[in-house]
Amino acid sequence: MTSKKQVDHRLAIALGHLKKVRDMVGKDVYCIDILQQSMAVQKALQKVDELVLEQHLKSCVAESMRRGKFDQAVAEVVEVFEKSRR
Repeated sequence: MTSKKQVDHRLAIALGHLKKVRDMVGKDVYCIDILQQSMAVQKALQKVDELVLEQHLKSCVAESMRRGKFDQAVAEVVEVFEKSRR
């Protein structure tokens, strides 16, 4: 499976979990069950992030480094990690 297909597949999983969360909230399902389903959404999105980052490192960052734009490539990745910690 190509990276793009993997990302699309993971997004479909996340969307399915998110729809389930909305449905559960609307039906006043037990809060813990809603939280567990919400965590499934977050985990699916984390996997999307991992796949996108991996592809970015393999393609965009590698290309930037070949062009001598090492500092810019590193700065972009560092910025993403900093945002994820906020």
